[in-house]
This record gives sequence, C-alpha cells and structure tokens, in this order.
Amino acid sequence: MDEFLDFLRYEKRFSPHTVTSYQTDLAQFAAYLRVEYELVEPAQATHPLIRGWVVSLMSQDLDPRTVNRKVACLRSFYKFLLRGHQIEANPMLRIKAPKMAKKLPEFVPEESLNRLLNSFEFEDSLAGARDQLVLEMLYGTGIRLSELLGITDNELDISAQTVRVTGKGNKQRIVPLNPSLLLVLEKYRTRRTVNFGPAANKPLFLTDKGEPLYEKLVYRTVKKYLSQVSTSAAHQHPHALRHAFATHLLGKGADLNAIKELLGHASLAATQVYTHLSVDRLKSVFEQAHPRA
Repeated sequence: MDEFLDFLRYEKRFSPHTVTSYQTDLAQFAAYLRVEYELVEPAQATHPLIRGWVVSLMSQDLDPRTVNRKVACLRSFYKFLLRGHQIEANPMLRIKAPKMAKKLPEFVPEESLNRLLNSFEFEDSLAGARDQLVLEMLYGTGIRLSELLGITDNELDISAQTVRVTGKGNKQRIVPLNPSLLLVLEKYRTRRTVNFGPAANKPLFLTDKGEPLYEKLVYRTVKKYLSQVSTSAAHQHPHALRHAFATHLLGKGADLNAIKELLGHASLAATQVYTHLSVDRLKSVFEQAHPRA
C-alpha cells in the first residue's frame, strides 16, 4: 500500500488531497478485510470479498459519489499490483460501481456576482483587499482552490495580463487576467508589501500574520460574502465560482473548447456538463434563427 501511495505521489503526481483520500479508503478497506475475514493482506482479496465491501458501503447510505471514489481507488490499487506482478489476476474486473444521478454544477447567478463585486465595500485593510482578490480571482479566472493557493508572484505576468497556474497532474496552463482583476490585484499587493515587505517567490495570498493562505480560510471567506447574495448553501463555496465562470462564459457565446482550456480539463467531456446550463441561450439562438420560431 505504501508503494502504491508513493506511485500516486511521485509518478502520477496526484494532489496531496487525493493521495490522502486514497490512503483513507485503503485503510478502511484493509480494516474491513481484517474484521470480516481475518485477512491481513489486501492484495489477497478476491472478487467476492471486494463486492462484499462495496455492498456494506452502500448499506451505510453513503453518497454514491463517495462509494464510486472508493471503488476507483481499488481499481487503481489492483491495477498497480497487477502491473508489478504482485497478483496474477485483477479482482476488480467484475466489480460494478453504483450508478449516480447526474448532478448539474451549482453556480451563482451573474447578476448576484456583479452586484457583490461592483457594489460591496470591502474593508480598507490587508484582509479586505485579500478577500476581494480571492473572489475576483476565483470568478475571473475559473481556477481551482488548490491552484489559487499555489500561485506565487513569479507566476504573474502583469504586462501580458496573465497568470501561470499548476493544475491536476502538475500540468501548467496560462490564464488571462481581466483589467478589473488587475486593479484589485495591485491594490492587494501594495497592501501586502506595506505589511510584510517584498514578496520574492512567496505565495501570492498571505494571512494577516504573513503565513500562506489555507483552504479553510478561503472557504470561510467565500461563504461570508456569497451568503450575502445567495441563500443556497450550494452557492457558498469556492467551486461555485469556478462553475459560474464557465457557465457565464458559455452563456455569452464562448467556444466550449476555449472554456475547456481555461478550466484545465483533460477532456471535453468534463466541460460539456455546462452545456446543460445554457438552455436560455439556446432558446435565444433558436428564436432568432429558425424561420418558424
């Protein structure tokens, strides 16, 4: 199991969060095998034993997405063992993951976000400037939370109005910065320099104590402000701003392939979910173009 986790870290370059999730899933599976079957080595598990674990997970009323992630973890684990000749056959070939209902991404309406970003009076302090930049950056670029926290000053190109971000699998991409975002960025960097001096190659986002910004603080920040324009809990997290970025671009007629590149998706299939959210735009095109509309 340790070899497999190192493989995920150093060869597959999975994020620390994903590796931790896989580690937890494997530990739970190993504990199940010990308790139910007195089996110490997960590599010796057979198809019926694994299926028994999946059934036990489903009987706990877990979210199908959670069960699917655990099944995906085992698929990767046994494929790794098979490739390393540590097992002779893959017991996961006959395991079926539970079906999931298709869930459309939650996003904040364009009018609500514009009202917040254009009219809200952010606190005149480092924290206020940082909060504003966090919101503007997540919505203005569509980057993931992990990508936001990984940005350093060296990855900003103010003259080109771009930022280089490192996404899943350690893949890098260039994302444009709009003029209003650049103004907020400069205001924050000026505040940060006054408080903590030149940034050098430090993280762009710092706490009030000069430490690197962390996930929980970003979640609290986003919830604090988005709760003022939306009562839906599904709209009050960082990823809702990424969804809003993609949905609003598509609604304005942006090319789906361009949105795919901006989001850093590996395949177009991941981006196509946003087409379901643009029915109003499709209706508008139909009404303008069809002779019988």
